[in-house]
Amino acid sequence: MEFLGFDLGQFDFQGWLDTAWAFAAPRLVVSVGQLLLVLVVWLAARWILRRVERRLTSRTKTDVDDLVVQLIRRLVLISIVFWGAWRLAEIWELGHMSRTIGAVWIVMLSLPISAFVSSALRVIEEKVAPKTESRLDDTALPLLNRIVRGLVIGLGILIALTFLGINITPILAGAGVMGLGVSLAAKDTLSNLIAGLLLIVDRPFQVGDRIELWNAPTETGSWGDVIEIGLRATKIRNPDNLIIVVPNNEIMRRDIINYTASGPHIRLRLPIGIAYNADAEKAKALIIEVAKSTDGVKATPEPVVITRKFGESSIDLELRVWIREARDRRAIGDAIGDQVKTKFDEHGIEIPFPRRDIVVRTEGGEPTLPTE
Repeated sequence: MEFLGFDLGQFDFQGWLDTAWAFAAPRLVVSVGQLLLVLVVWLAARWILRRVERRLTSRTKTDVDDLVVQLIRRLVLISIVFWGAWRLAEIWELGHMSRTIGAVWIVMLSLPISAFVSSALRVIEEKVAPKTESRLDDTALPLLNRIVRGLVIGLGILIALTFLGINITPILAGAGVMGLGVSLAAKDTLSNLIAGLLLIVDRPFQVGDRIELWNAPTETGSWGDVIEIGLRATKIRNPDNLIIVVPNNEIMRRDIINYTASGPHIRLRLPIGIAYNADAEKAKALIIEVAKSTDGVKATPEPVVITRKFGESSIDLELRVWIREARDRRAIGDAIGDQVKTKFDEHGIEIPFPRRDIVVRTEGGEPTLPTE
């Protein structure tokens, strides 16, 4: 009898079955005993560890001991399962399989360890971050959490590869070359990430600060409030409730004007021009009177008015006042401007505007001046 070109009549089925049974029979009994042992040990360890967990966690108010006990429980239970699988591979003399199980065992142990590190950092974030005035930890701790968790899992994979006898030096070299290629291809993204980290460390502004915008849309406010500092970009809400997303590397290349970093009060400068024939002292007194009566202006330091320069058609004055809230600078400036105009009109102080006299020359005649 032939099958696929082989003479099955010459094949000793009975001998093959006897050899297979002689190999498998004693191992089947040991394997069943091994599985029963693993099941009993797993159930006993689970019962003991749960009782220990309930007893320890009920005595303390912190979450750290809970995380430690949970980590130990997961490590022990995972180890029991993989120890049983490894022992079965050894019983059946599957050398390659036993090494593979050992490598997977190492990787699986790294998962609860990474989860423990992540949970511990999250506890630190929840306990410590709200108690600090700095917002650096609010942004840095979640980032550190993700990085450390990835490093723990990556370390477990490298140890597993080494356990399998794989030389990881070429892998590391290849990863370095690949990282270089990725960095060149995504240099703008990496630049934004690095700039985001620098923003977190240097803190030229924080969430809630009001800063000046550089590329604000036309006919909209040129400043806004920072609502989010991300790793790639920063989000700013302008007075028209528009969200402007600015790449972090662009922010780091510019001068940052922060109106609220040093406190809520800032000094406001308002230029005011008067005609040359106006009473400058009276104009200064009126401006100071208006400033003192405007809501939001601080009484101390007192408002002052100085003469900045003599322009082509006006004496350029400047009002300098301290205001209580930097976010109201536009509204306060507008209120002072309206009231100063009203006061000047009441007291006959002229606010000049440019004038041009046109002289018309006629051929052979005298220049003709325009009549009013």
